[in-house]
Amino acid sequence: MSLNEEEIQQARYDLIELKIEHSDLEHAIELMMQNAYIDQLRLRRMKKRKLKLKDNIQQLESMIIPDIDA
Repeated sequence: MSLNEEEIQQARYDLIELKIEHSDLEHAIELMMQNAYIDQLRLRRMKKRKLKLKDNIQQLESMIIPDIDA
């Protein structure tokens, strides 16, 4: 799939936003785990969201960085 310059710029912007959200979520999870009374359901949802963000980040990165033919 070939992207035009505008699509590449939008993908880069989206990538930055996703990385920020992923980092914020990682920090929130770390803080939550320090608490003696952990809401397990909320923690599980946050971890699931973090994994989904990571998948989206990897997908955008693969769109932006073209495969190199071996």
